[in-house]
Order: sequence, then C-alpha cells, then structure tokens
Amino acid sequence: MPAHRVGSLAMVAALAGAAVLLPGAALAEENFYAGKTVQLLIGFSSGGGYDLYARTLARYLGRHIPGNPQIVPQNMPGAGSRKLVNYLYNVAPKDGTAIGHFAPGVAAEPLLGHAEGTQFDATKLGWLGSVSQEVSVCAFMASSGIATIDDMKHKPMVIGASGGGAESDVFATVIRNMFHMPIRVVTGYPGGTEITFAMQRHEVDGRCGWSWTSLLSRNQSMLTNKEINVTLQVALTRDSDPNLAAVPLIIDLTDDPLERAALKLIVSRQSMARPFATPPGLPPERLALLRRAFDATMSDPDFLAEARGAALEVRPVSGEAVEALIRDVYASPPDAIRIATEAMQSKP
Repeated sequence: MPAHRVGSLAMVAALAGAAVLLPGAALAEENFYAGKTVQLLIGFSSGGGYDLYARTLARYLGRHIPGNPQIVPQNMPGAGSRKLVNYLYNVAPKDGTAIGHFAPGVAAEPLLGHAEGTQFDATKLGWLGSVSQEVSVCAFMASSGIATIDDMKHKPMVIGASGGGAESDVFATVIRNMFHMPIRVVTGYPGGTEITFAMQRHEVDGRCGWSWTSLLSRNQSMLTNKEINVTLQVALTRDSDPNLAAVPLIIDLTDDPLERAALKLIVSRQSMARPFATPPGLPPERLALLRRAFDATMSDPDFLAEARGAALEVRPVSGEAVEALIRDVYASPPDAIRIATEAMQSKP
C-alpha cells in the first residue's frame, strides 16, 4: 500500500478515535461534580463587599456546573487577602473543588516591591473571571477651586486617604509622585465615608481612588448639586457612563511608553475588580467547564436580580481576559516596574 494512503488511513483512524473519546471525556467532566461540595474561599471577613459578592455568586454558580455541586462560602481573612491566595496556591485541592475570591491588587504585589509573605505565582492561577470592573475618580469640593486636571497640576491641594495601601492612598500618591502635582495626602481615615465627611467639613479638598459606582450610589447628590468636581478617571479605558465622557484618563497624562506601562501595572487591578480563581494545575477541561459556568452565572436572571437588589454592580470580565491581563502585567519591562514601584512609595 502506498505510504501516502497509509498516512491517510492512520489520520482517519485517529480522528475516529478522538470522536469516540471526546464525548466520554466530556461526560467524565460532567459527572465529576455530582454529589461534591465546592469551597468558595473569601479573602476578607464577613459583611464587606467581597463577602457579599462571593455569597451572592455562591447561590447561583452551582446550578450552571454540570452535576450541580453545593457551593459553600468560607471566610479566610488576613493580610489584605494574601493569606487566602497563599492557601489557594499551595494547600487547597487542585481538582476544581476550591475557588478563591480576593483583592485584585494582590496579584501584582510581588512585582511592586511587596513580595514578602507572598507564596504564589499569579500567572499560574486558574482565573475564572471577575464579576465587575471598576472605575475610580479624583473629585474635589467645588469650594476648593479645583475643577480641572490643569488645576490639579498647579493648585496645592489636600487629599484624604485611608492609608495602608488602600486605593485612596495609592492612587493619590502615584499621581503626586509621577506627575509632580502639589498634593498633600492626609491618611488615617477609616474608610471612604469618613473621607467624604472630611471633604464636607473642609478638612480636605478631595479624594482620589473614589469608586465611581459608590459615588453614584451613595453621594450622587453631591454631583447633582454641583458640590464636587470630577477631574480625573483613574482608569485605562473610558467608561460607558456619559457623565465621564469628558473627564481625562490617568493614562492620558503621559506619552512616555514606560510611564504608561507603569500606570497600566498599577491601575490594571480595576479592570478585574472582583476576581475569582482556582489553584494552579487544574485539568484544562475542568477549568474551561468552570469558566463556562461562571460566564453563565453572569447572565443568570436570578443572580442579576439579587445583585441589583443588593446594589452590586455586574460588569463581568471573562477568565480568559483576566488571564491575559495578568500575563501582560507580568511581562512589563523592568524599567516600567521600577517606575511603578517608585511612584507608589510614600514621600514627605
């Protein structure tokens, strides 16, 4: 028999074999979760935003996983959710029965000079996706006279912040250090509510890293009554909200490729504001199955209705997109990483 005919027959046989095996493999994946329990580990204590997002997801995710496993939320707070990520990476079962929900900034900590206590490689986690993506803004009391980005460049201002690596501190510090703006950051406020009260009492002029969705849900009257001016979006791409259409992006403040890469590294956490991931080493078919289930949950009418009732924003990002973002961040040029690390350092 000619060699080319032997090769053709071998290929046909291989394809036929694959056609027989694939349904069986798919069935095995579907049967895996039947009767099982999946731990949904939460990197913060109960009652906060991460806890609320995770527990809401847990009520609906199982219905979209073949076999309909029970999803059991469990809080594992510590070190800004780094404790959870370390556990997820090194201890949790790597068979798809453990999922973690944690702060997005943790993923880039080893790059930004905060590697102490970090025992994971973010590029190897099995990213399922993010429930939302965030846009933060810088906003100032109208009485401060700061209404534009040009005002921020030239008028001395006092910005309130929580400190301790919170976004209200990090973003104000980066803007001051990278763009040499006359900003004084006052830390020590327990949270955003207290910072807003400080603005209204004229203790501080404004705040940066203010969640746009939080502003709209809790302080929209300040916008409506023109008590505040929104001067900058701490974001990499424009938000769909028409109210922000004319507000410049932080990425627009520089044309320097290294500075833009550094900003992407710092701000990218907002593009995956509520991430969920599995331990490394998950079988590819099972990771794909969980990603499909996560995506399906994001369009589940019951999930969306409960999220709306709890004022939870749902603007999902796929697991593939989060994975690509993480790999892109970790491929940042060394000089961009250096610039980002220096920009985040507090200075007198």
